[in-house]
Amino acid sequence: MNAVVLSLTARQLLSRRRTLLMAGFALLPVAVAVVFRFAGDSETDPAEFTSKAVLGALVVSTLLPLVALVMGTAALGAEIEDGTAVYLLAKPISRQEIVLSKLLPAWAVTSALVVPVVVAGGFIGMGGDEPGLVAAYAVGTALGGLVYCAIFLAASVITSRALIAGLVYVFIWENTVTRLFQGTRVLSVRHYISGVVDLLSNVPDRVLDAKLGGFEALVLMVAVGALATLYAVRRLERFEIGESS
Repeated sequence: MNAVVLSLTARQLLSRRRTLLMAGFALLPVAVAVVFRFAGDSETDPAEFTSKAVLGALVVSTLLPLVALVMGTAALGAEIEDGTAVYLLAKPISRQEIVLSKLLPAWAVTSALVVPVVVAGGFIGMGGDEPGLVAAYAVGTALGGLVYCAIFLAASVITSRALIAGLVYVFIWENTVTRLFQGTRVLSVRHYISGVVDLLSNVPDRVLDAKLGGFEALVLMVAVGALATLYAVRRLERFEIGESS
């Protein structure tokens, strides 16, 4: 990886107004956890509610993919779109080095925005109980964020409409199609995360009903993340400055 590209990309992502917007949006799951903790139904199981509603629905299914989409597409796609990528691609830096130097900051910023929300929301919602489940969600979210960022970075090299394509993937595929058709879950990062959380926490199905086995989810995470990254490298090697996506 290239230290200069890493540094410039990190500053680029952190200085954008949408990063601040994502940070504000990230407070929603924590707010819901606080409301539940102090004004919720006392008969509701805190672990079940926090796992399914706060961490599962709000963080894993909504916040994480949206933050990763914004960061993953902006890391390289913004430069391709405004034409400044010509200066980067003209330098004697391998395409693999460029992709990895863009992917790492996108993942780091995504994790920095989302993982603390998992920890705070989990501990507040569960009242400090089930620390193993919170830790499992933190690990699963961090790994899932890497896969999401790789997918969305690759999409930004393929098309200038990567943001729209990503929204379709998140809300139509991940949150609709995979709920209706069981066979599609092997292509769902959300289900990979649930499988990893289940593997690391070993909680009852009423708390976390994972649809994929833990080891299967880990293998799929590695495979999809690697394929997306490799495709981005190959696509960038064939990329010509000025081509329209």
